[in-house]
Amino acid sequence: MMTRRARIIKLLEERDYSPAELSMALGLRGRGAKKVILEDLRAIQRTLKREGKVLLIKPAECRKCGFVFKPEIKIPTRCPRCKSEWIEEPRFKIEVR
Repeated sequence: MMTRRARIIKLLEERDYSPAELSMALGLRGRGAKKVILEDLRAIQRTLKREGKVLLIKPAECRKCGFVFKPEIKIPTRCPRCKSEWIEEPRFKIEVR
């Protein structure tokens, strides 16, 4: 039986995922599912450094005006430029260096 974080690592080594896609793939439901995924990604990022791997982050982007956020492990709620809440979630992938 693999831990949730081990399952996330396995998924991210195959292709990129958004937090919503990861929560669906792992069967997590409810309001706090994305928060749990983001906490796991932060922990995974720290452990990957020791293994010679890196967590790649495609930053969140505003779907209305195209503003690109900083590549962070978080989901913005509002665009600072146009104030839209129509935000494309960041995407994550693990790459071996």
